[in-house]
Amino acid sequence: MSDKNDNDGQGMIVNPKPTAENQDWDGDDADRADRLRFEEEQAMIREQSEARAAAKAAAESAKHAGTPQSA
Repeated sequence: MSDKNDNDGQGMIVNPKPTAENQDWDGDDADRADRLRFEEEQAMIREQSEARAAAKAAAESAKHAGTPQSA
């Protein structure tokens, strides 16, 4: 069996910076990346929504345009 003093530090979590210096400040690189990713996702959702609305409007327009001709 291993002795209590036979600890080589394996499996221990080591924080190389003191906690006062290791805080998450607003405006760091990770926050900017998150904000950019969010803005890109919102733009993609907006584009998809606009494309769906345009396709729906085109389908409605084609449907209404075809109805009077056959009547």
